[in-house]
Amino acid sequence: MEIVRLGEGVDRTGRFDEKAVERTLLALDGFIDEMRRRGVERIRFCATSATRDASNREIFVDPVRERLGVEPEVIPGSEEAALSFRGATKEFNSDEGPFLVVDIGGGSTEFVLGGNEVASSISVNIGCVRMAERHLHCNPPSKESLERAIVDIDVAIARAGEQVDFLVAKKLIAVAGTATTVAAASLGLESYDRYAIHLAEILAPEVHRVALMFQSMGREEIAELGYMHPGRVDVITAGSLVLSRILHATGAPSLIASESDILDGIALSLGGVD
Repeated sequence: MEIVRLGEGVDRTGRFDEKAVERTLLALDGFIDEMRRRGVERIRFCATSATRDASNREIFVDPVRERLGVEPEVIPGSEEAALSFRGATKEFNSDEGPFLVVDIGGGSTEFVLGGNEVASSISVNIGCVRMAERHLHCNPPSKESLERAIVDIDVAIARAGEQVDFLVAKKLIAVAGTATTVAAASLGLESYDRYAIHLAEILAPEVHRVALMFQSMGREEIAELGYMHPGRVDVITAGSLVLSRILHATGAPSLIASESDILDGIALSLGGVD
């Protein structure tokens, strides 16, 4: 995994930043070398929120096509949600549901409800990068910027709740880097350990505590945390705030942090893999 911040600046400009695209293509070149080494036979490349929003998406999509020889798929939020749900729930029995899967990405957050399959879903634009760029420009953030972010986030969550019935869910499963980093903080890990994090249940008060902790820390303090990925330093305060507000809104007593997410869903969509 590489955190490349492809969506940097997209919320403000509606366009890809050329340096962000360069970073992403450099990471892709590394993945291509690895795929060749491992003899990969089937490739699916999915692009999500940032590419959906960028008016100059061709500066990213065209080089990807040239490198991979397959058509990059700019998938809609509904498909992004379904893929996240499939990945997140693959280790659960359907009778443990319905499940509410929450996927906080860089540009958007997906809410997906279902049991054996997706019953309802929505994608809203409150990703960690988007919220950091829109509201939380420094660490620690000001009280005023936090208040503005909370209003923005709560409005989006309320809109999601009109389409996805949060209250019927028996389990809330949170996927992607924000949720797993919050779990690492709650568990008191000295370094990132995916095996300790995967399927860990984190109580709602702990989620709120960790979010407040990040809000009180400077950038250097966050960067020094042993479990913190360098690419997440500038956005974890925003991401954990989104996660905290989701727990407030849904009334869920806890979340289950899952390392299985949209990437697993994409792989499973190819068929013939477990």
